[in-house]
Amino acid sequence: MHQTPPTNQRTSASSSRSPRHAAVVGLQWGDEGKGKIVDLLTSRYDCIVRYNGGANAGHTVQVGRERYALHLIPSGILSQGKINIVGNGVVVDPEKLLDEIDGLRKRGVEVAENLRVSDRAHVVMPYHKEQDAALEELLEKRSGKSGAGQIGTTRRGIGPAYSDKVRRSTALRMGDLLDHALLLRKLETICGLRMAELEALGANVTPLVPRELADRFAAAGERLRPHITDTVYLVHDEMRAGRSVLFEGANACLLDIDHGTFPYVTSSNCSTLGIPAGSGVPGRMIDKVYGIMKAYSTRVGGGPFVTELLDATGDRIRTRGREFGTTTGRPRRCGWLDLVAVKYSVMVCGADAIACTLLDVLSGFDELKVCVGYRRADGTVTDRFIPDAERMQGFTPVYETLAGWGRELTDCTDRDELPPEAQRYLAFVESFVGIPVELVSVGPERNQTFERAGGLASAI
Repeated sequence: MHQTPPTNQRTSASSSRSPRHAAVVGLQWGDEGKGKIVDLLTSRYDCIVRYNGGANAGHTVQVGRERYALHLIPSGILSQGKINIVGNGVVVDPEKLLDEIDGLRKRGVEVAENLRVSDRAHVVMPYHKEQDAALEELLEKRSGKSGAGQIGTTRRGIGPAYSDKVRRSTALRMGDLLDHALLLRKLETICGLRMAELEALGANVTPLVPRELADRFAAAGERLRPHITDTVYLVHDEMRAGRSVLFEGANACLLDIDHGTFPYVTSSNCSTLGIPAGSGVPGRMIDKVYGIMKAYSTRVGGGPFVTELLDATGDRIRTRGREFGTTTGRPRRCGWLDLVAVKYSVMVCGADAIACTLLDVLSGFDELKVCVGYRRADGTVTDRFIPDAERMQGFTPVYETLAGWGRELTDCTDRDELPPEAQRYLAFVESFVGIPVELVSVGPERNQTFERAGGLASAI
């Protein structure tokens, strides 16, 4: 059995260097490296809270030679002595959560009282996944073109689960799994309605049997019973006791249901605006927001992507950055850094500082392009991001060209050690966006991320 992964050594969350409560949020279309940054910052905080999304998210953390892919459990689980909370804004697939718990335990990671799951988090059921897939296939069929018309969901049932949350009468919450009779009574109503919907979508599924589902998910609930609690009171109790909280966002701002490239977005508020609703903690209690940004741009699925590169350069970025989905394995669309989009996300999320990840991927390019505006189809230029897929049709990038650098960056341990061209690249980002780049990552391991002031972030 593997040993528990080495934890960050300095564990005082009350350090004067750190804000008392903070948040980590993606500034692009996801996959920016939020899990790694949360893992590094965990040493400063007592509680790590996930507030949105579901198993459609994938946070990857590398500890030495060990690589961990986390989907529902907060990234703080890899550090000892931390409370990891799955908030009420998350939709939880109980069986996936159990698989994740079992997988971590097999690798020597403690998962016990350090994991808490909201009793008010809504449940992703098997019929949600069936509905998710059936709708995507119907949209493709009606478009008459392979891959067209779809939103590009992960088919993990996230959207249908959030839909049931809004419907209310067809929703299940984690607390319901602890009461078999209540669960059965609800499923007896839900299954008939859901079968009619699936048949209308043309899905070829076996009949839903309420008792079988009740038995199956009540059993999952019993295994999860030690973890299920009222997390709203838990977080506030911890804060009143003087302990600090780090909020971990899943997905990213440009996928936010209200503020992303609608309709090619996820089903939750994955900007920092989702924290109050998804955790029960008022936004005014958060002292600092770290916005995570790749040194280039990627996205998965459909939707506008102004700087996308459908050429050898895009392929080179994808290969060097290992740009394949943590959750789905799908190759990501790749392109140059879009600072118009990043600046918009900084505004929406109230970001105070940037963590720039994967800067090392850009090594070896003679020149680098950065998008600073959009040219519309009529030839006019705007410096504003438009969170609407239809209105962004026909947009092309207005680029600034910066000098590249030849040397690899993976052995750099301080910003001053970066090549001058890499330093100027970061300075350009700071000047355009208006906030500092405080963290820089030049490789996948903990000791390959450093702060602006110098020193390895993993040693803080």
